[in-house]
Amino acid sequence: MSVHQELAVALRELEATMRATGQWRMERPEPAAFDSVAPFCADTMSLPQWLRFVFIVRLEALVEVQAPMPAKCEVAPAVEAWMAQSGARASERLMMKRAVEAVDRLVTEN
Repeated sequence: MSVHQELAVALRELEATMRATGQWRMERPEPAAFDSVAPFCADTMSLPQWLRFVFIVRLEALVEVQAPMPAKCEVAPAVEAWMAQSGARASERLMMKRAVEAVDRLVTEN
């Protein structure tokens, strides 16, 4: 299996995890929210919004055209911190952390 195929699987697993933890159903941010220059668009969207509408979408685009991966991907620590602050259960935090770590690892190692 190619790295792009593995990443496609990991992104579907991240989506499934977000659905299972109640992080998927949300409003699409206003178009101006995507113009943010802050890391993770933190000033214009919640982290789950960024994961769904920016992170996953951009990586799916790379998969589709089999483009080179970014030099590094370190999203899991931000997800872990956000989940802790949001009051999510430990099991949900662990599920999200593992799903994002899998994506981070695939992107960074290739």
